[in-house]
Amino acid sequence: MKGKVAVMSEPGKLSFAEYGLPEPGPGAVLVKVVRTNVCGSELHIWQGHHPTKKSGVMGHEMVGEIAALGEGVTTDYAGNPVQIGDRVAAAYFITCRKCAPCQQGQMHLCENAYKHWVKDPEEAPHFHGTFGTHYYLPPDQYFYKVPDNVPDAAAASANCALSQVYFGIDKTGVRCGDTVVIQGAGGLGLNASAVAKEYGATVICIDGVTSRLEKSRQFGADHLIHMSEYDTVEKRVKAVQELTGGKGADVCMELTGVPAALNEGVNLLRYGGKYISIGNISPGQMTSFDPGLMTRKALTIYSYMRYEPWYLNRALHFISKNIEKYPFDELLDAEFDLEDVNIALDKSAAREITRATIVANR
Repeated sequence: MKGKVAVMSEPGKLSFAEYGLPEPGPGAVLVKVVRTNVCGSELHIWQGHHPTKKSGVMGHEMVGEIAALGEGVTTDYAGNPVQIGDRVAAAYFITCRKCAPCQQGQMHLCENAYKHWVKDPEEAPHFHGTFGTHYYLPPDQYFYKVPDNVPDAAAASANCALSQVYFGIDKTGVRCGDTVVIQGAGGLGLNASAVAKEYGATVICIDGVTSRLEKSRQFGADHLIHMSEYDTVEKRVKAVQELTGGKGADVCMELTGVPAALNEGVNLLRYGGKYISIGNISPGQMTSFDPGLMTRKALTIYSYMRYEPWYLNRALHFISKNIEKYPFDELLDAEFDLEDVNIALDKSAAREITRATIVANR
């Protein structure tokens, strides 16, 4: 039996290849992809901005069904029994537990995180990314069963956007009563709004797209700042100060991928505030920055790449607990067949759609 993968030969060029489905080795799992999404990271890769991945099988946000289990695999990474047909979501990276960062307890910075993702598709087991009919989970790639009440459309986003902002908010120490400013109401921003709200924060969301801001209200945002109405940094700073009694935000989250957001965020914070940078992942894109303002305000800046893999399990249960409260299944606004993944990438890059999902096996 064969499966299919979408292969990027170079940024902006895509074709398809077929391979025989591999038998999973000891500790590995073969998953049949149900849904896979176009994430902002895919767009960075598609446009040639990713620092390491320039070709190969793309895709990392996924929910799938177990197609085959390798020897010794009887549970997910939370100890839940698994069998063929179970729905699962997997962290999009591996955690080797042996490299220097892992040994320092920084498992989200594993030096071998992308060891399999960057492999050429001609190299077995071929299905290295989620833009395909199947996905191969090697040993050390954490995966978890999806709770029964979590729909596929919601589960597909859990292993990236939600897990990432959950990790950032938790590690930074957002507290009940904090005011959190979220720069950007895309997938990261909407999920961050919901998590911050559940932590007891007052949420202010900034974006330049009306539909995204309206959606952020559904995900817990208390106040909206539209960049067309508040069209300068100074106006947006004043708006945040007016909403916080003149002091500024306790926490600000950069979830835009726009370098200039960093300097603006520093201005939005109160003295002693905390800044979380997650959206800017492409090295070499520069912006001006005022380090003196940062120092005089005694700010703490946190930057997060990936997450500790068990946050995926927390994210899935966060959705399960709040499935009636926030419209997680509406985070995706366009659906494509696997054969049209290049169209999904182009339309997403052109901002014609916000979040695309690929149905891999109809």
